[in-house]
Order: sequence, then structure tokens, then C-alpha cells
Amino acid sequence: MLKVGVTGGIACGKSFVGEALAGYGCLVIAADELGHEVLARGGEAYEPVVNEFGSRILTETGEIDRRALASLVFGDPERLARLNAIVHPAVIRREEELVARFAEREPDGIAVVEAAILVETGSYRRFDKLILVTCREEQQIERALRRGGASEDDVRARIGRQMPLAEKRKFADFVIDTSGEKADTLRQTRAVYDTLRRIQS
Repeated sequence: MLKVGVTGGIACGKSFVGEALAGYGCLVIAADELGHEVLARGGEAYEPVVNEFGSRILTETGEIDRRALASLVFGDPERLARLNAIVHPAVIRREEELVARFAEREPDGIAVVEAAILVETGSYRRFDKLILVTCREEQQIERALRRGGASEDDVRARIGRQMPLAEKRKFADFVIDTSGEKADTLRQTRAVYDTLRRIQS
């Protein structure tokens, strides 16, 4: 079985590429969704995160308010590192369980993990191939603002904290540029999938 990472900056189109790969029969795991699961009440990271950052990150119903948590850590590299040290191992364990079950069912399959910071954390080394999804910075900002919930300053700050896409290119086996029409992104994604399928066979 082939393990493939999909990464890129905020609002570059990782999920769109992931959905296309899922349509071709790949197992696609969104690390962000697993992050939500491990931070939910009863999740592996819930109690350690509350113990580390205090009850001020909790909503009235006792759930972790991800925005409140983000506002605490994103301007503070030390706190962010502490949060990542709690959350990432739990997410990776869940990923590996899903991949192992898929490998049993589909030994010739392609498992894809979509995550924003595979390169920054060194997690890209866990994959046979790495796909970078990229677009122009102004498009990232425009797309992120369309999702709502963040100001332009917030989005620019998040982009500024991420490794530049030009740097990530050095680690990528494939680059999918989502700057154009969706049909063009799908064409590139299909070409990458076909290459992965040839590698796997």
C-alpha cells in the first residue's frame, strides 16, 4: 500500500484535491478532522489540553473552544509547541489505525493524509510521496475570507506563520496548482493519481 501526504497553506485547496482523490478510490484522512475528534470531550487530548491551558478555553458546555485555544497559542511559539506535543501524537495514532485497517482491506490501495503542517513537523517523512497544493497568496486570503470567521489581518498573520509554499516545494514529489479553474485542478489531480497508481502497481 502507498502512503501519500497532501499539504499546503491555508485555503490552498487541500480538501478539494483530497475529495478528488477519494473519488478515485483513495482512502483520504483529513488530519484536521482527527484533531477535532481528539480535542472533543472524551478524546485523548481533551484532558491534557485543559490541564495545560486552563478552563478559560472551555465553552459553557465544557467543550474546548478552538478559537480561544488558537488565540492563546498562535502568537506564542512555546505554547504552540506544547499544544502540538499533546495533539499531534494522538492524531497520528488515529491516522495509523485508519491506514492499517485500510491496508488490510486494500493491500494495493493508496492512503492519503491531508494536513497543513506535514513539512514543518517532519511528518512528511512518514509518507512514500508528498503532494503540495499551492496557489497565489492573494487567492489564499480571498478564499479564507469567503469561509468567514476571520479578518484579513488574521489570515495574513496565519500565512506569515506558516512555512512559505516556495520552501515546501523542496520537499514535494508533486505540485498541484489550484490558481486556475476547478477543471484544471482536477486535471492535475488525475495526472498525479495516475502516476501514483503506476508506482503502486
